[in-house]
Amino acid sequence: MEQSRGLENELIEGRNAVTEALRAGRPIDKILIAGGDTDRGLGFITTVAREKGITVVECDRRKLDSMSVTHAHQGIIAICAVQDYFTVQDLLHRAKELGEDPFLVICDEITDGHNLGAIIRSAECAGAHGVIIPKRRSAGLTTIVNKASAGAAEHLPVAKVSNLRAAMEELKRAGVWIYGTAADGENPLWQTELTGPIALVIGSEGSGMGRLVREGCDFVLSLPMKGKLSSLNASVAGAIVMYEVMRQRDLAAGK
Repeated sequence: MEQSRGLENELIEGRNAVTEALRAGRPIDKILIAGGDTDRGLGFITTVAREKGITVVECDRRKLDSMSVTHAHQGIIAICAVQDYFTVQDLLHRAKELGEDPFLVICDEITDGHNLGAIIRSAECAGAHGVIIPKRRSAGLTTIVNKASAGAAEHLPVAKVSNLRAAMEELKRAGVWIYGTAADGENPLWQTELTGPIALVIGSEGSGMGRLVREGCDFVLSLPMKGKLSSLNASVAGAIVMYEVMRQRDLAAGK
């Protein structure tokens, strides 16, 4: 029963309910529609959602059936966001207001909600000014992510962007250096200066950073590994690097 109550808070089902949620400006992470349904009602909802910058994804009706709590989804389910999303400029402005060099975290296709929540939690604790995620192939600010973040998602702004590479170029124009993370990175973590304006890229759980994202990094960091395994969980690796950034920033500030 507890799980059902959580799903009811997270999902909006049915055409009228989704339409009213859009009209009321409710934060929505993404909208799922049944593939093959092309009637005017769904078409109108899809148009309005995309105009608001909300991702619309076609999927098999059986997936909607398995997700549905009401069992009356009418071919459409909206997944709510627990918080509004911000822009990259909002995150930069937050750093400026605090009189600090920007410290941002970019998540490249982190699809597991527990991992994204853990990253947001670590970022908030390490003093980051915000997290950036892509609109597609990524977990969003759902109740699962909020719970995994231990509430950090309510305090740390998260920006959702259509194109990570474009967002990285926007950061570079603002004077931010981009640091990626990879097992074969050419810059050992303990030997790399991480002060000044920084954005840290954390790659996906399975394949790490995508090719275009990696090519957009100014530096690629590697973590020391002394055991028999060659990699760490994405959220764990991210936390280690974030705290090294925090340590260096505090030293530079004389703290």
